[in-house]
Amino acid sequence: MREHEHRLRGLVGRTLTKVWLVWDLEDDEWFCDCPVLLDFDGEQVEINHHKFDDLSLTWNTIDPGCPVQWPDFDLQWRCWPTPELRAALGLPLKNVELLEWTGNDLARGNVDVSFVFDGSRVTVFNALDENGLSFAPPDRHQRAHTVR
Repeated sequence: MREHEHRLRGLVGRTLTKVWLVWDLEDDEWFCDCPVLLDFDGEQVEINHHKFDDLSLTWNTIDPGCPVQWPDFDLQWRCWPTPELRAALGLPLKNVELLEWTGNDLARGNVDVSFVFDGSRVTVFNALDENGLSFAPPDRHQRAHTVR
């Protein structure tokens, strides 16, 4: 929270203009080992989960116009590849929440990043060594830490 609070708070009020995912062209599906890129009027936050508890947030470092280099896979960046993501297009961001998993299991303490819009939400979560996407409210085992 201390490291990224200021920049995440700076996204509030900005419009979601693009979401980029890496697509596996052979299997025609999301390749969830690569970062999820959310662009808010030119400010791009890059989210990637790795292993059981590693979360990386970077800013404006990945160019989705460049080819994706990954051995043994034919991958490509795609903008707005799912209907749920397209539903958030053009919406101003109302809030950012860091969702801490509080369940009594291996995932305890994991942090997911959730972007809240009017009538919509996009959460990038740890899917055990890869990224996952959710569009639902937080689980009862998640404690929301609102970026203020």
